[in-house]
Amino acid sequence: MTRLIVWRHGNTDWNATGRVQGQTDVPLNDLGREQARTAAPLLAALRPDVVVASDLRRAADTAAALAQLTGHPVRSDARLRERHFGQWQGLALADAAERFPAEYARWRAGDPDPGAGIESLDDLGKRVGEALLAAAGLADGGTVVVATHGGAARQGVGRLLDWDHSVLRSLGSLANCHWTELRRNDVRGWHLRAHNVGPIDRPAQPEPV
Repeated sequence: MTRLIVWRHGNTDWNATGRVQGQTDVPLNDLGREQARTAAPLLAALRPDVVVASDLRRAADTAAALAQLTGHPVRSDARLRERHFGQWQGLALADAAERFPAEYARWRAGDPDPGAGIESLDDLGKRVGEALLAAAGLADGGTVVVATHGGAARQGVGRLLDWDHSVLRSLGSLANCHWTELRRNDVRGWHLRAHNVGPIDRPAQPEPV
């Protein structure tokens, strides 16, 4: 049985102000660092064999809090980056809605390829899913923790579970420093064991930020 923990990074100032991060390399803020320190002992108790993270600082620094407790180095994988939000990156969501009303409406409606240079959900799911499978392969039969991003986590998990976009939309967004647990065995393949698990009950931030 392989256990895969897909962990969202801690809070950033752009999370707090509703600004679209995408692949912009925004660091954790004080709250985010505290969230990582609080979550790390809970994940360390699962005795992970491997820790992998997106190369963006907010995910890498979240993973580093766990690495300090486990002694495992953080392996970096750029495929775990958040969805690229094209022309929206750096904008407040309200500004994106005003400047790109048609694309914003399609995005809100769940269009997997809304335009404005935003990475399609199919492309996002494919690259993150590949990264999750590669991470799981580093400890077959063990426990792997992967620090990534909210939208990336959702689509990557969906890829492993073979869930359609319409099903994924019904799955609540991960709160900062919360995680999804998947397990794999030879009979059932990948299956969902837990979702949005974490030390503090905080509301999730909007999907792209």
